[in-house]
Amino acid sequence: MKLKRSKKSVMGSLVLMLALSSVVAACGNKNNAGGNAAGGNEGPLEVSVMTILLSPSPAADDNKIKQAIEKATNSKLKIQWVSGNNYTDKLNVTLASGDIPDLVTINDPFTSVFRNAVTQGAFWDLTPYIKDYPNLNSKISKTAWELTKMQDGKNYGIPRPRPAEADQFFVIRKDWLDNLGLKVPTTTDELYDVMKAFAEKDPDKNGKNDTIPLAAYMNPPADMGTLAMIENSFTGANVKNDKWKLVDGKIVNTALLPETRKSLEYLAKMYKEKLLPEDFASLKLTQASDLFKGGKAGIILEKAGTMNDYYEKLKKIDPNMKPEDFYPLTSMNGYNPKGPGFSGMISIPKSVPEAKMKRILKMVDTWMNDDVFAIQQYGIEGVDYTVKDGQKVVNTEQLAKDNGPDFNQIVYVADPYASSTKVYFPKEANDLFKKIQDEREKTSVADVSIGLYSPTVQKLLPEFEKKVQDLKTKIILGREPITAWDDFVAKAKTDADLAKMSQEMTDAYQKRSGGAAK
Repeated sequence: MKLKRSKKSVMGSLVLMLALSSVVAACGNKNNAGGNAAGGNEGPLEVSVMTILLSPSPAADDNKIKQAIEKATNSKLKIQWVSGNNYTDKLNVTLASGDIPDLVTINDPFTSVFRNAVTQGAFWDLTPYIKDYPNLNSKISKTAWELTKMQDGKNYGIPRPRPAEADQFFVIRKDWLDNLGLKVPTTTDELYDVMKAFAEKDPDKNGKNDTIPLAAYMNPPADMGTLAMIENSFTGANVKNDKWKLVDGKIVNTALLPETRKSLEYLAKMYKEKLLPEDFASLKLTQASDLFKGGKAGIILEKAGTMNDYYEKLKKIDPNMKPEDFYPLTSMNGYNPKGPGFSGMISIPKSVPEAKMKRILKMVDTWMNDDVFAIQQYGIEGVDYTVKDGQKVVNTEQLAKDNGPDFNQIVYVADPYASSTKVYFPKEANDLFKKIQDEREKTSVADVSIGLYSPTVQKLLPEFEKKVQDLKTKIILGREPITAWDDFVAKAKTDADLAKMSQEMTDAYQKRSGGAAK
């Protein structure tokens, strides 16, 4: 995860250091505010909320979906909706001011501003309380809870869950494999043989030599683009670019791994043998996707559940195509990536008394009940959805007008199969995609470096990554020999700054994990 810092966020950090003392001091000021802070049979819990708005206009206070959620959770929500375009700036100003709402969406838990707020005691450590709320335990993955821990190994917010499994990985044209009598590849050697056949043996049976094995692109000097997944299949590290892997109890930079060298030889051979688009290094993501949508490429990096757009276009080219022909690979060399399982989190400031904090946790837990979360999923019966043959049929346009999806920015429940299946796929396809996801779960690997803080990394890693990516690009394109990589790695192993980055990342991992790295 690459962290971006604007000038405003840096200024916010400085202002925050001066203002947070007032936040901590204010902890007692609200103790008597809102006598409904205790549990029991008292009236609705009044909760001020600040969150992200992604739609054109916010839900009004008398919005029917909002009122239904309030009734179900015994709450009264005072929501401050902030446009997603400037939410980060607004959040920084709010944190620095010390006047923080009872429940606030933290879109990136790892900014220096939020880290400083946590360090200064501005937010509740929720770690001791989570066990008392069943939905917070069962409907948010262990991966999400682990990767949102701060540097002291504690959780200062509730992760906003996303499916952790079936993250973006290789999806292959199964019909092309069948046309050539090939098996689904599970190793990079087998993948190479498949790509070679896709390039040379007319897999679409149109009688032309016009097919491309992999819909690949790259972002020099930023990152490896599609080719990162091939590199990861060699290293076993879940990273988008040249970053970090846990090896023998130490966080090391993947550039130093011998498997990275092997992946570069593999990729250079792919380019030399024309298994990559000739102009892959200058293609954009959308252009690579168009190669697949246009029936020219046989492999793409995607999630199974995102394939409907491709299917609609390819069906016009080949009417015999089936959704099952978009076949997600289970693993490559025993590896496949696990998603982080979260997108930001919601946090409670220490200015909220403990009794009220517990009621807010109870409100969120209740909100995650299936029947309550369904309110924002489907809306109001007869207005946003109708029931046909026992199934809810949603008018998505009306639901959007009624702001149903906006409430996902506060509380969300992730379908564990949401990355793999969709209602518009036939049962056969969804059953296949679920089966493959279950298999992937056995070997999926999370990026353990997410959220780890190292001041040296913040300062020096971008320049190091730029050099790494520049050399990788040249080697793949044949402009530099592989020995240039050997020379680079030999020098990097003696780099005191890189060693310091590795040590700080290892220390951060050990602290977050509550002990020695495993």
